[in-house]
Amino acid sequence: MARTLIIAPQWIGDAVMSEPLCARLAARGDRIAVAALPWVAPVYHAMPQVQEVIDLPFAHGRLDWSARRRVAATLRGRFDVAYVLPNSIKAALTPFFARIPQRIGYQGEGRPWLLNRRLPNPGGRPPMVAFYSALAGGTGAASERPKLHFEPSRIAEAAAGAGLAPGQYFAFAPGAEYGPAKCWPASHYATLARSLHERFGLAVALLGSGKEASLCEEIALAAPGACLPLAGKTRLIDAMAIIAGARGVVSNDSGLMHVAAAFGIPQVAAFGSTSPEHTPPLNPRARVLWLKEELQLDCAPCFERTCRYGHTRCLVDMSPQRVGAALDDALQDGAAA
Repeated sequence: MARTLIIAPQWIGDAVMSEPLCARLAARGDRIAVAALPWVAPVYHAMPQVQEVIDLPFAHGRLDWSARRRVAATLRGRFDVAYVLPNSIKAALTPFFARIPQRIGYQGEGRPWLLNRRLPNPGGRPPMVAFYSALAGGTGAASERPKLHFEPSRIAEAAAGAGLAPGQYFAFAPGAEYGPAKCWPASHYATLARSLHERFGLAVALLGSGKEASLCEEIALAAPGACLPLAGKTRLIDAMAIIAGARGVVSNDSGLMHVAAAFGIPQVAAFGSTSPEHTPPLNPRARVLWLKEELQLDCAPCFERTCRYGHTRCLVDMSPQRVGAALDDALQDGAAA
C-alpha cells in the first residue's frame, strides 16, 4: 500500500476535477492524503477516498520559502509518492523539501530538479479530468466523472443552518472568481429567481464568497421575497452541502458549478468567456448554454476577465426564459432518474 500525498490545485473547480485521480489511486490501494490551501481543502472532505486533509498555511501567490520548509519537516518520512497537481515551481517545493522518494507532475514551469517523474506539458487547454488522471496512467474517460459525497445528515444540518430543508429550495451561484466576463447578468438571475419562486413557492439560495456578497444582495433586492443571500455567510463546506441538497442549481462557469456537477444535481451552466470544451460540468443532469455558434461570436472563447468589447453579448443575450427552460429540462431528467 503506497502512502500517497497529493498537492492540490488552488482553485475549487480544479480540485473537484482531481477526484477521479484520487479514486483511481484509492482503487489500487493507495492511502491518500491531500495537502491543500484553506479555501480549497473543504472539497477533499467530500471525497471518501481521501483519508487525511492537510491545510497548507501559504499566502496566495507568495513563495513562503520558510513556511514550506516547516510544513515539509512535518511530512518527512510519511509518504512514498507525491502527485503535484499545480504546474508552478512553488507547488513542487514542499514534497521536494519533505524528501518524498517519488515526486510526480507535469514539467510545468521547468521543474527537473524538483520532480523525478515528469510528464510533458500538454498543448492548449486540455480537459482537466484527463490532465490530472494522466499522472497516474489514466485517460480521463467519460466514466471518470468527478463525484462528491456527503451523508444526508450533513446536508440536512447545513440546510437547516440557513433556514432551509433539503430538496425544498433552488441554489444560484452567480459569481465567478476569474472575472465578470464569466458572469450571467444579475438582472437575469433576479428574473429567473422571481419566476422559480412564483412557480414552485421555493426560496433561491444565493451562494458565493464574501467577494460576491454585494452581487447576491443586488439579486435579492431585485427579486423581493424570492432569495436568501448567503454569499460570505457560509463556510465553503456548508455551501457545498447546501448545493448537495438543492432541487436544482444555476451558475456561471465556476468552482461551485463543478461542485453541483459532482453531486449530480440538476443544473444549468451559463458559459460566456470560457469554453465548455475545456471545463464542462461533468454531470448527466447538466444543461450547458453557450451562444458562440448561435451568435457567431468569433471572439469566443476569449478567456478574458472582462469583455474587450464591453457588451458581453455571449451572456447578456442568454435570456432568463431560456435558462429557465433548460432548468426545467434538467429537473425532468432528474425526476426520471
